[in-house]
Amino acid sequence: MRMVAALTVGIAAGMALFTFVYAKGYAYLGHESATCNNCHAMNGQYAGWLKGSHRNAAQCADCHTPFDPAGKYAIKAWDGFWHSYYFTTNTYPDNIQITALSLRVAEGQCRACHQPIVEQITHGKGEVSCIRCHATVGHQ
Repeated sequence: MRMVAALTVGIAAGMALFTFVYAKGYAYLGHESATCNNCHAMNGQYAGWLKGSHRNAAQCADCHTPFDPAGKYAIKAWDGFWHSYYFTTNTYPDNIQITALSLRVAEGQCRACHQPIVEQITHGKGEVSCIRCHATVGHQ
């Protein structure tokens, strides 16, 4: 029984490692926006970023992952798992939509980078969505 369990774990680990290397998963540990274009499903988002106003000010990871290393790599691992899952099962949606978690992260990053102006805009008004008015800032 132990041999079967060890064999199963070994096969699963081998498949995971092969998939990670084959899909260039190691590239996603970095910070370059061009990495996002490794996946054809992201071509539109990457092309939009190239035309957007933040191209010279921020990489994809600046808006889509927290600044702190633990949060950054936790989000990268979470997103990487789901990207791999959808890609492997051929269930990647044609029209990619931001998830609730990704929206919270992006909103937090907007507020962190633009804190002085956000404080002036939201003073006394509670939470106001940055993306509601600035939906095309990162992606045209």
